[in-house]
Amino acid sequence: MAPWQVFDLVSHHLDPKTLAIACCVCKSWLSCISSDHIWKPICTTHFPSLSNLMLTNPAIPYYRLYAMASAAAKRRFQTPSKPCLALDNLIFTVNVFNHKNVLCLEKPGNELVVDSNGVFKFDIAVDNYEFEAVALESVRVTWNVVLKGWKGVFNMLECQGKKGVDWWYWEELPLPGCCSGLVDSGVVADLRLEFTDSKNNVDVGRINKVSVGMLSTVKLRYVSVDAALRYLQHFLGY
Repeated sequence: MAPWQVFDLVSHHLDPKTLAIACCVCKSWLSCISSDHIWKPICTTHFPSLSNLMLTNPAIPYYRLYAMASAAAKRRFQTPSKPCLALDNLIFTVNVFNHKNVLCLEKPGNELVVDSNGVFKFDIAVDNYEFEAVALESVRVTWNVVLKGWKGVFNMLECQGKKGVDWWYWEELPLPGCCSGLVDSGVVADLRLEFTDSKNNVDVGRINKVSVGMLSTVKLRYVSVDAALRYLQHFLGY
C-alpha cells in the first residue's frame, strides 16, 4: 500500500484540528491530507451554507474554506474583552436651549447610579430649578461625553427643532471604523426630559430629571455598560 493511501485511510478517523496539525508536518503530508475528498464532507457537515461558495469559485480548496469559516465562527462567538475605559473616566454634559432659557448640566461618571440591570441608562436629578422650560417649536438639546481632564469629547446627541415624544430625543450613533457612513449602526443615543409643576398637560414647568442612555434598535433594549464603554473608548481615543 502506498504511503498516500495510508494517509487517506487514517485521515477519515481524525478530527479537523488534528488534520490541520498534520498538514503542517511537511509538504508531502500537506499534499495528501489537504485533498478535497477529505475536507469536503467535513466542511459540508460543519458549515453547510459556506460550502455553497464552491459554486461561485470552484478553485477554493475545501480545507481553505473550512479554515476561513472556523476562524470567522470563533471571532463571532468570542467573549468581548473588558473595556479599558471606566465610568469614572467620564463626564456627562447636557445642555438645553430654548431662546432665553438654558439648562447646563455636568455630571461626573463616578456620581452616576448604574441601573440594576447593568445597562447604560442613567437618571440624573436636576437640582437647579432656576430655568423654566416652555413649550416652544424650536428647542436645542445636546449631550456630550467628555474624557476626564478634558482630553477628549464625543457628541452623543444634538437635536434641534420640535421636541420628541414626551420630550424624548434620540439620534443614531455612528459605527466605529471606515464603514460608518455606509450602513446604519442600529444603536441610538436617547435623552428624555422630565418636568415638575406641569399643569393641564401643557409642557410648562421646570426640568426635574434628565435621563440618558444608549439603546440598541435591533435588540430593543439598552446596551450594557461594558458594551457602551467599549464603543466610547474608540471615539475618545482611550
